[in-house]
Amino acid sequence: MTKEEAYTKVAELVKRFAEQYDSYRKSEYNETLTRRDFIDPFFKALGWDMDNTGGYAEEYREVVHEHKIMMSGKRGAPDYMFRMSGGKPLFFVEAKKPSVFVKEDTSAAIQLRKYAWNQKLDISIITDFEEFSVYDCTRKPLQKDKASVARLEYMRFDEYLEKFDFIWDTFSRERVHQGSFDKYIKSDKKRKGNLTVDEEFLKSLDTWRTYLATNISWNNRNLNEEEINFAVQQTIDRIIFLRIAEDRKIEAENNLLYCIKQGDFYDNLFHLFEKADEKYNSGLFDLSKDSISRKLVIDNKVIKSVISDLYIDCPYEFAYMPIEILGSAYEQFLGKVIRLTPAHHAKIEEKPEVRKAGGVYYTPQYVVDYIVKNTVGKLVEGKTPKEVSKLKILDPACGSGSFLLGAYQFLLNWHRDYYNKTEKASKGRKENVLTPEDRLTTAEKKRILLNNIYGVDIDVNAVEVTKLSLLLKCMEGETEASINSQFKLWNERVLPSLENNIKSGNSLIDTDIYDDQFDFGEDRKIKPFNWQKAFPEVFNISEQRIAKISKPDLGVNETQILSEPILIYGEKEGGGFDIVIGNPPYLGGREWKEDNGNAYDYFIKRYAVAEYQFDMYALFWERGIRLLNHNGMIGFITPNTWLNNQSNKKLRTYILENTVVLNIVDYSKINVFEQATVLPVVTILKKRKFTKYNEPDTEIYEPDGDKYRLKNHVQQSIWKDGDLNIFNIDLSEDDLQLRNKIEKGSVALESLAQIKFGIKIYETGKGKPQQKVSFAKEKVYEAGKKIDKTYRPYLEGKDINPYLISYQKRWLKYGENLAAPRDPALFEGERILVRRIVGKTLISTYTNSDYVTSQLLQIVKPFKPKQTKYLLALLNSKLMAYYFRKKYNRQDKTFPEIRIYELASLPIKFADEKKQKEIISSVEELLELNKKKSETKLLSSIEVIDQKISHFEDKINTIVYEIYDVVKFSDIIKGNYK
Repeated sequence: MTKEEAYTKVAELVKRFAEQYDSYRKSEYNETLTRRDFIDPFFKALGWDMDNTGGYAEEYREVVHEHKIMMSGKRGAPDYMFRMSGGKPLFFVEAKKPSVFVKEDTSAAIQLRKYAWNQKLDISIITDFEEFSVYDCTRKPLQKDKASVARLEYMRFDEYLEKFDFIWDTFSRERVHQGSFDKYIKSDKKRKGNLTVDEEFLKSLDTWRTYLATNISWNNRNLNEEEINFAVQQTIDRIIFLRIAEDRKIEAENNLLYCIKQGDFYDNLFHLFEKADEKYNSGLFDLSKDSISRKLVIDNKVIKSVISDLYIDCPYEFAYMPIEILGSAYEQFLGKVIRLTPAHHAKIEEKPEVRKAGGVYYTPQYVVDYIVKNTVGKLVEGKTPKEVSKLKILDPACGSGSFLLGAYQFLLNWHRDYYNKTEKASKGRKENVLTPEDRLTTAEKKRILLNNIYGVDIDVNAVEVTKLSLLLKCMEGETEASINSQFKLWNERVLPSLENNIKSGNSLIDTDIYDDQFDFGEDRKIKPFNWQKAFPEVFNISEQRIAKISKPDLGVNETQILSEPILIYGEKEGGGFDIVIGNPPYLGGREWKEDNGNAYDYFIKRYAVAEYQFDMYALFWERGIRLLNHNGMIGFITPNTWLNNQSNKKLRTYILENTVVLNIVDYSKINVFEQATVLPVVTILKKRKFTKYNEPDTEIYEPDGDKYRLKNHVQQSIWKDGDLNIFNIDLSEDDLQLRNKIEKGSVALESLAQIKFGIKIYETGKGKPQQKVSFAKEKVYEAGKKIDKTYRPYLEGKDINPYLISYQKRWLKYGENLAAPRDPALFEGERILVRRIVGKTLISTYTNSDYVTSQLLQIVKPFKPKQTKYLLALLNSKLMAYYFRKKYNRQDKTFPEIRIYELASLPIKFADEKKQKEIISSVEELLELNKKKSETKLLSSIEVIDQKISHFEDKINTIVYEIYDVVKFSDIIKGNYK
C-alpha cells in the first residue's frame, strides 16, 4: 500500500470513529472489537501483514498476536509484537477499548514498559484508536511512575491525518525496512544514559554477589576462596532459577517470599533447593555433589535483601525476559571473582585475564544467529530428525552459553517446523514429539539438548551459568500443569542433567602436560582437559579403548602438520564434532607467558599456529579445526587482525592448508562490541578432506541493516602468496592482475636499504641509570633547546609530511640514558624518514641532517646513497599506496599504520638512467617547493606553489606507472587513491 492509499484508509477509519464516537466510547464496546474494527485495519494501512497472509513460519511472522491471560490477577503479554523480517522484535502494541482513558492509565503504561524493557525494545505503543501513546522503553520502569513518565508522543484520533507524515515515516512497514524506525530511536537524545535490562540485571547480580560474599566469608571461615566463589554462585543461580520458574507459573507463586517470613531464612531456602532437586533432576540442584551449600551460615538480613529485590518494585518480568538477555548480564558478571584478604574479608575484583583483554566481549545476538545459521543451518539441510540427532555442536570457550543457546534454539525451531509438516500431534502418548498446541514436548526438547549440545570453559562458574541458561531454555513454555503431568504419567523429572555435555576444563591444554614438571597450584590454575575421556561418544571411543589410543603427537614439525591429516581422538573412526562455534578469548600469548610459563611453553611446543606474540584465539582456531570430523564446520568471531598481521602468518597458513574458507563477514564499519576498539570478523570454515579439492570462492559479506550484503568473492588460492599469506578480502581480479604485474621483476625494499624503527626514549627500568616511572611523564630527557653536546635535534612522527620536515625545535639527550638508543650511525647520512601513521599515501621525506627520530618514524637508509631520492619518489607514489592497501588488506580511506615488515617488503623496480634522472630531479623540486610553501604566508602565493607541487607529483606518478608497466591500470590506481 502506498503512502497516499494508507492516508486514505486512515482517513476512512478516523471518519467512521468520529461518526459513531459515543457508541464506541461505551463500555460494552470491548477491546476485541476495537482491535478488529480499528487497530488491525490501522496497521494494515501502514503495510503490516496482520493476518500472516504470507504464510510465514511462527518465528518469522511480521506481527505476533498475544492472547491476554489473567494469572493470579496478572496480565499476560501485550496484544501485538511487530517484527522485522527474520523475526527481530521492533515494538509492542498494547490495545485498549475506547472507554479507557489511555493518557492517564498508569498501570497499563508501567506494564507495557516492563514487557518492552525486559525484551530490550526501545519503544512501544498503547492505543485504543481514540488515543495513541508512544513510550520510551529504554528507561527502567518503576511502580511509582505516572502514565506520563517516558512518554515520547501522544495524539488523539482527530490528529492522525495532521501527523500522518510522522506516523508513516516512523511506523509503516516500508519506512521501517528503510531504517526510519532506527533513525527515530536514535534521534531522541533524552534516552541517553538509561540502563538496559541486562545492564540493570548485572548491577543486581553484582550487588547480591557482594552482599553474599561478604557475609559468607565472615560466617564460614573454614571456606577458602574457591569454595566461597562456588557457594555464592550456586546460591544466586538457584534463587534466580526458582524465581524465573515462579514467574512462568511452574513454581507456586511467592514461593521464595515464604522463605523470609520466619525462622532461619537460608535453612528455609535450602529446603526449597532440596525439593527442586527431586523435581528437576538438574545439576544445579544436585546436592549429593555439593557438600558446601548444606552447611552454609548466612544471616537472615542478607537472604531477605536478595529475595526482596526480586519482588518488591522489581522491574524484571522473568516470564518474558529472553534467556539470551540473562546471558548477556551473566557474561559480564563472570568477568569478576571473589578474592579473600588476609583478614578473610571478601573483595570483588576483575579477573586478571579480563583486565588484560580490556573487558568482556559479549557477542551480540545477530552475530550468534549468523554463525549458527551458517554452520548448524547448513548441516541440517535435507536431513531428518534422526540424522540431525547425530550432529555434535561444540563451543570450546562457552562463557555464559550464548552460542550454545543460539544453536539449541535453532534446533528447537527446526524440529518444530519439521514435525509440523510431517507429524500429527496426539494426546496421551509418551513417544509423541508435539503437544496438541504443536509445540515440542519436554521430552523432545531434552533429547535434542542432550544429543546435540556440548560446551567447555575453564571457568567452573561459567559452566554453571551455561547449564542454567540451557535448562531455562529447555523449560520455556512449560507450566505447572505440564510438569505435574510428567510426574503422574511418566514418573519423569523435568530437566536433564548436563554433566556429560557441559564441562569445565582448559580446552587448549591436554593432560599430557602432566609429563612436564609443575606444582599443584599451577595445575589447579591451568585445569588440563582430556577430550577423549570427557566426550568418548563424540570421538567414537569406548572407555576400554581410551587407554589404548596413543596420544596424538602435536609436537611434530609444522611441515608434517600442514601436509597430512593429523588424527586426533579417534578421527580415523569418523569421530569428532560436526560443528564448532564461539567467540574465543582474545588474550595475547605474552600475557600467558607472564602468568603461566608452563602453559606458554606447552602452546609453543604443541600448536602449529603458536608464534612468539600469538593471540589465544589463534590456538582456539587450531584446536577447533582439529576437533572437527572430516566434514565438520567451524565459525568464530575474532579480531580482524589475523587476516594480515605478521604474527598470525602461521595461523593463516594452517587455515589455508586444512580448511576451505566459505565466507567472511567484515564488521569493521559497525560497533559490534560496546566499549571496545576491536574490529571483528566472522569466519566460517569447512574442514578440508585431504584429497584434491575444487575450492569454491570465499564469499565476503558486510552487514547491511538487518541483512548481509555480498561485497566480494575471492578465490582462496590467491591468498597463498608464498610470503605472509595475507587474507585480502577486498581483492578483485583486476587487483590481483595488477598486484602480480607490480611484483613481477621487482626486488624487496629491504634488499636495497637498512630499515629500522627510531629510538624508544622511556621505559621503566631501562637505560643507564635505570629510568623511573616518572621519567616519561616529566619528559626528563627532552628540551626546547640544546643544553649540552649530548643533546641532538629530535623528530616525531607528526614532524614529517611528504617531501617536508617541519622541525619543532625539539632536543633530546641522546645516549645510554635512553630505553633503546639505537646505533648513532642510523641517524646520519642520506636517508628516508617514513611516518608509521600514514594517510592516503605513505608519508615520507628525505634528510641528510643528524636528526634522531622517534619510534613513530621508520628509517630507510639505502646501501647506495645515490638511490635515496629515487626510492623516496616510489614510496610517496600513488602506485605504492595502492599496492600497500591491496597487499596488506588496508581498505580504510586513511589507513592507520604501515608496519616495518610491510615497508621492508614493498616491491622496487629501477627505470633506465634517463627516467631515474627525471624522477630525482622532480623529487629535488618537490623538496624545495614544500620547504618554500611552509615559509610562505600569502594565500595567493601558496596556490601557485601548490600548482607546481601537483605538476611534479603527477609527473613522478606517470613515470612510475611506466616503470612498473601498469599505464593501462592507472585509472584503477587513481580510483583507489581518492
